[in-house]
This record gives sequence, C-alpha cells and structure tokens, in this order.
Amino acid sequence: MRHFFALLSRMKHIHRWGLMRCTREENLCEHSFETAVIAHALAVLRNTRFGGSVSPERAAALALFHDAPEIFTGDLPTPVKYGSRALRDSYAAVEEHARARLLGALPEDLRPVYRPLLAEDGKGGEEELRRLVKAADKLSALIKCVEERRAGNLEFARAEQSTRRAIEGMHLPEADCFLREFLPAYALTLDEQETGCGPGEEP
Repeated sequence: MRHFFALLSRMKHIHRWGLMRCTREENLCEHSFETAVIAHALAVLRNTRFGGSVSPERAAALALFHDAPEIFTGDLPTPVKYGSRALRDSYAAVEEHARARLLGALPEDLRPVYRPLLAEDGKGGEEELRRLVKAADKLSALIKCVEERRAGNLEFARAEQSTRRAIEGMHLPEADCFLREFLPAYALTLDEQETGCGPGEEP
C-alpha cells in the first residue's frame, strides 16, 4: 500500500498564517493551487512578452508541489522559521526529512518523476522556472494580504507592504507585469470584476 497521494490530500488540513488573525482561514491546498495558476501565468507572460521559452505547464507542476513538505512540518510562521541561522538550518533539515518521507511513500519506479517536483529550491535544477514559482508564491501571499485588507483587517497591512517590496526586489518583469495589470482586480467586488469598472465608475 502506498500513501503518497493520500498524504498530499491532507494539504487541505494545513492552515497558513498561524500567527495572524484572519477573516478567512487559508489552507495549503488552495494556496498551492493559486500559486500554480500564477506560476503558469508568469511563464506565459515570459514567453509572450519578454522573449522567454519556458514551460508554463512545468511551472504549474513545480508550484503545485512547492510546499508539499508542510504536510509533515505544518506552515511554520516566518518569524520562527527565519529567526536565526540555527533555526533556518534546523528547519531545512526537517524539510529534507519530510521530502524523503514523501518520496518513500511512492513506488520506486515513480520516484524519479516526483523527486524534482519535491526538490528544495536550488537543488532540483530548473532554476529559471523555480524563480517564477517563488515569485508566484509571494504573489499568492500578497493576494491574501489584499483580500484581508479589503475585509477591513489591518493585521496584514505590514505584511502587504513587505511582500510587495520583496516581489519588486526580485526584478522579474513578469511579476511586475502581474502587479500592474492583474493584482488591482483582487481588491474589487464581483460586480466590479464582471463589469470591468472600479469603485464609483460607470460600466
């Protein structure tokens, strides 16, 4: 009996933003989906507008699995995870153990396919795509901040500012394009999104 896919299904039970008051909880499964959608979009933007030649499908696949070790570790809050060099090193070791457990839950003949999908950034190759996935991960976090602010929750105000700065600091034209063209719509109501009009504008 192999448990890999049953373990992955538990991503919906892992909640993010553990130290923050949320108007709506976000689980790891929905975050991974959103990150995959955005990573796919960033790859499409790279190819269409910035002369790239990358696989949007591969970017989406890498994004779907980028936080899979958190099935075992949980979503450790950033101030804890990166609080010191010792904590960073310890958490990296725990994550590596989690990856090994996940791979061990697969039949041996399937492991070569999934090992790169589960690899830590910088160790699985495909660096160009992994940068896009990292940007997509941060964009998903920024979207959460925007949605919380729109709901009147100021708990995420500082996180929104720092996450936006982090994305801009990556100097990825695809991510900058997403910020300009697509992010503003996340602050609109459904009616505003459907009509294409912002607050107070006539359709």
